[in-house]
Amino acid sequence: MVEYIPVRTYRSDEELPRQKQLAYRIAEVAADEVGLTDEVVDTVINRIIDNAAVAAASLTRTPVVSARSQALAHPYSPGATVSGVPVTEHFSPEWAAWANGVAVRELDFHDTFLAAEYSHPGDNIPPILAVAQHVGATGHDLVRGIATGYEIQIDLAKAISLHEHKIDHVAHLGPSVAAGIGTLLHLDVETIFQAVGQALHTTTATRQSRKGEISSWKSHAPAFAGKQAIEAVDRAMRGETSPTPIYEGEDGVIAWLLGGPKVVYDVPLPVAGEQKRAILDSYTKEHSAEYQAQAWIDLARKLHGEHPELVNPDAVTRIVIHTSHHTHFVIGSGANDPQKYDPTASRETLDHSIPYIFAVALQDGSWNHVTSYSPERAGRPDTVALWQKVTTVEDPEWTRRYHSNDVTEKAFGGRVEIELANGERIVDEIAVADAHPLGARPFQRADYIAKFRTLAEGVLEPAEIERFLALAERAPDLSADEVRQLSIVAKPGLLATVTNPKGLF
Repeated sequence: MVEYIPVRTYRSDEELPRQKQLAYRIAEVAADEVGLTDEVVDTVINRIIDNAAVAAASLTRTPVVSARSQALAHPYSPGATVSGVPVTEHFSPEWAAWANGVAVRELDFHDTFLAAEYSHPGDNIPPILAVAQHVGATGHDLVRGIATGYEIQIDLAKAISLHEHKIDHVAHLGPSVAAGIGTLLHLDVETIFQAVGQALHTTTATRQSRKGEISSWKSHAPAFAGKQAIEAVDRAMRGETSPTPIYEGEDGVIAWLLGGPKVVYDVPLPVAGEQKRAILDSYTKEHSAEYQAQAWIDLARKLHGEHPELVNPDAVTRIVIHTSHHTHFVIGSGANDPQKYDPTASRETLDHSIPYIFAVALQDGSWNHVTSYSPERAGRPDTVALWQKVTTVEDPEWTRRYHSNDVTEKAFGGRVEIELANGERIVDEIAVADAHPLGARPFQRADYIAKFRTLAEGVLEPAEIERFLALAERAPDLSADEVRQLSIVAKPGLLATVTNPKGLF
C-alpha cells in the first residue's frame, strides 16, 4: 500500500512541519526495517549481475579509464573495491563509487524506469555497494539498501518530472542513494533526512549534458550524484544539516527549478510497514542504447528478416516513426539536433539518435555495443543514405501510453511507416521491447547471466566470471568479507593496455 504525499511550495511564513516534508517522508521509508519479498531479492541479484556485465564491457573505454585513475589515486583502508582492480586493493568509498558508477553507466546498457521522469535505478548500486564494503556490511543489509534506493528513485520518477524543466534526471538519484545508504547503515530518520536534503541540493544540474553534442559527462553524471550522496551521508552522520525544506521551500527546488509555486506533485511512497517493491517496476536493456530505442531495435531486426529489400537505401523513399513525445523530441528528429544525423557524431550522441539506431538495426538485423557505434559503421555510405530518410513524429496515442500508470498498457514503442520506391508501403508497430516484462522474451536470471558472460568474455578470466556469479547469486547471504569480494577483476594485463590520464591527483 502506498500513500500519495502532496508536495508543493510553501512561503517562508507558512508552517510546514518537518514530518510533512518530502525529504522527511523519504527518510521514514528508508528507516523502516521492513523485510523484502523473495521476488524483490531475486531482482536485486539480477541487477547486480547486470551492472557487473556492462561494467566489464566498459573497462577500457576512455571515460571509465579516467574515472578509475582518479579512484586509484585515493587508496584507503578499509575502503571499497574498484571494478577491474584486484579485490585485495581498496580505495576511498566515494571515489570507488565514482569509478564504478562511470563503468556501469558508460555504455547506456543497464536498467531503466520511465514515467513522469526518466531514470536508470541501477545507478544506485555502485555507491551503496561501495559504502557496504567500506563499513563491513553483510549481504542482507546490502540488498535492503539497494531495494530502498530503487524504491525512492522510482517513486520520485513516477511523480516529479525533471526534464520538463530541463533538469537532469540524476536530481532524483542523489536523494535515493542517500536513502539507500541510510537503510544499509540503519541510520535514524533525522540523519537520513539531512542526508537526503544535502544530496538533492548538490546534485541538481541542467539537461544540457543530454542535448546537442552529447559528451562523456553523460556517463559521469550519475556517478557524481552517487559520490555526492555518500559525502552527504558522511556530513549528516557528523551532525551537519541541510537547507530545509529542500523541496518545498520558497527558494527551494520546486519553486525555482521545477513547476513553481502553483504546482502540486503527488509522490507515492510506501506506508509504514509496507515492503519496498518498486524495483519490480523497472526493466533492463537487451541492447546498448537509450531505452526508448530498445523496442525500435527489436522491430528493426524483425523487419530485416521479413523484408530484406529494406537494407538498400535506393529501395526506400522514406521511413516515418510515429512515437511518443519523449522519443520524438529527445532522441528523434523533433530534437532538431543536426548531430543526430551526423556520421562523425560521438557514440554518446548516436545512442540518442533513433534515426541512426533504426537504420543500422534495419540493415544489420542485430545490434552490438561496439560495432554498431564504430566510426566505420556510422560512416558507411549506404547507411548514411538510409539514415537520412528516417524521421520521427509525435503520435498522441503513443504519448498517452508512454505516460500511462497502467503497466499493462504502458508502452515505449510506436508505429513505423515505410514507403518504398516501387510505391509499396510497409507498416508495423511494437509496444515494448522484447526483453521487457511484457515483451516477447522477458529477461530472466538466465538472460542476465548470459548477458554477463557475453560482455565479460575476453575481459575477465573464465574462473573470475564463475567466482563473481557464485557470489552475486548468494548476495543476501554474503558475509561482510564476501561483500568485499563482490567486484569484478580484469584478466591479467588488460588494464595495462590503456594509459591512465594525468590530473591533479
